[in-house]
Amino acid sequence: MSSAAREILGLGLCVLGWVGVILVCGLPMWQVSAFTDGHIVVAQTTWEGLWMNCAVQSTGQMQCKVYDSILALDPHMQTGRALTVLVTLLGLVALMVTVVGAQCTTCVRAGKTKSWIVMTGGVLYILCGLLVLIPVSWFANIIISGFYDPKVPNSMKREMGAALYIGWAATALLLLGGSLICCSCSCPGEGENAFPVKYSASARRPTSNGEYDKKNYV
Repeated sequence: MSSAAREILGLGLCVLGWVGVILVCGLPMWQVSAFTDGHIVVAQTTWEGLWMNCAVQSTGQMQCKVYDSILALDPHMQTGRALTVLVTLLGLVALMVTVVGAQCTTCVRAGKTKSWIVMTGGVLYILCGLLVLIPVSWFANIIISGFYDPKVPNSMKREMGAALYIGWAATALLLLGGSLICCSCSCPGEGENAFPVKYSASARRPTSNGEYDKKNYV
């Protein structure tokens, strides 16, 4: 695979991961109510996210309420808000940087500067993947610890919601895509010679009798 193809593939994966982070930031399904009492019919399901919590009735009706105070939230909620918003903005910056330095664009003249710009975009995407992994894994650890804690009543137990799985998928896409972008700058593609050979034209010096000598001079 050529370096340009790796670059385009990596950018596509990073854009998908960035869109996944935006979904994770807005979805209220970070943790959902766990049904551990053995009841088959459940009248209400609770969803809790970074910005609001929702109550879904068995009839299909859903009511959501935004959190009243930011300072009253738990530390992992505040951290999740800050990091997901930061990754959303940082992903936009990484997209602009990568497009400016991409091989298929002419914003910057081809050379080392163009390669460094693309590599910077790849590193920013890798950083986005690491940052979004922190709140997702933190939430998962708290949910699992509370689920197996006998001191927590069954009505307060929670399970991991769909937003966490989307967050892990977005992390994988950002890390893989960012690595491909960086590899497209550091690894020469097919048909590219890492050590180019310079050729010089041979010259023939005329002899005293007017004929050219067969010996070539470089």
